[in-house]
Amino acid sequence: MVAIGYTLMTEQAGPKELVAHAIRAEAAGFDFEVASDHFFPWLDSQGHACHAWTMLGAAAHATSRVELMTYVTCPIMRYHPAVVAQQTATLDLLSDGRFLLGLGSGENLNEHVIGQGWPPVNIRHEMLVEAVEIIRRLLDGGYVDYRGTHFDVDSAKLWDPPRRHVPIGVAVSGRQSCRLFAPLADHMIAVEPRPELGRWWDAARQDEPRSRRIGQLPICFDHDRDAAVARAHDQFRWFSLGWKVMAELPGTAGFAAATESTRLEDVAEGIPCGDDPQRVIEAVRGFVDAGFTDVALVQIGGQHQEPFLDWAKKELLPALRAEFNAIAS
Repeated sequence: MVAIGYTLMTEQAGPKELVAHAIRAEAAGFDFEVASDHFFPWLDSQGHACHAWTMLGAAAHATSRVELMTYVTCPIMRYHPAVVAQQTATLDLLSDGRFLLGLGSGENLNEHVIGQGWPPVNIRHEMLVEAVEIIRRLLDGGYVDYRGTHFDVDSAKLWDPPRRHVPIGVAVSGRQSCRLFAPLADHMIAVEPRPELGRWWDAARQDEPRSRRIGQLPICFDHDRDAAVARAHDQFRWFSLGWKVMAELPGTAGFAAATESTRLEDVAEGIPCGDDPQRVIEAVRGFVDAGFTDVALVQIGGQHQEPFLDWAKKELLPALRAEFNAIAS
């Protein structure tokens, strides 16, 4: 069985709207909710980028059942890892133990704002390794001193620590990132349903307990499929670029230019659009077949969440559960 999540897309709605969506998504029956953590939207047409942690604190207070997760936070530039550890502990307390910390090595789009340049990927991976080590030690309790190549921590301690082991997931995209982060993290995060990622991850973990594998799938619900395709093209055509490109572009103008030749049919081929649950089922099947245990759906369009959530409750979630319960049994 696959757990189905809902994405609180901070780039396409304001903070109050996102909290309202979190409440509605829980009521609709989603298993978990993830939030993007951006300083910029991908494209100007998305139009938002609130502070994810503040919004998640409000969502934690407004919900009672769903697991909450960052998808994903970069703890190497905008945030020092000690601050991420403190935010994590606080959010886990506010949610009564419903928080999963999702981490990644970030994108130039968001991290350039502090004016320190954008390191190459190998350096970013080195930084993320140190950051995960610092965060885990602080969450484990007690005073922490750390001297690394990229980060120092001087006699830090969380005075409101979590009451449990907070799980950490790390986003990976290839063999190197799996090798580095599988031994440090509890769960694997990836946006592409590639089965080799899971094999590389498991090989690096060796005898550790099996991880969850958490993916994400953009969809665009609308009873008018042509309108859904047009909206997906307007706001989500950047998704086709691939992570190596997406991590390097510095601003929304770069994403607009890089996707200038992307056609409506290209988007329609890569993103399930319309109101046929079978399209979503087939896209989720790609993740299930690749060994993923969790898939968070992204409904494209900040003003189109309520109709989607109604449809998800009545049609989509029952169809997904019927399909994948049958596979699991």
